[in-house]
Amino acid sequence: MEKLSNRLVSWASLIDEKTVEQARTSSTMPFIYPHLALMPDAHLGLGATVGSVIPTHRCRFHVEMASEAAIPRHLSSN
Repeated sequence: MEKLSNRLVSWASLIDEKTVEQARTSSTMPFIYPHLALMPDAHLGLGATVGSVIPTHRCRFHVEMASEAAIPRHLSSN
């Protein structure tokens, strides 16, 4: 594990700078707690970093991943 900032850690051994920058921006949101984590398969996404774990404090949000995972929206659970 590599600590990239106070609020961003990474388990990825090879990761491009655009992905790190996207995750670093996301990690500054006030409800991220204690940190955003990048998994070994992390890569740049549309809006949020794919392959990241985003724990929150007193906040819930819905994430639609059907387009990223190539799952038809009518087959997704929500």
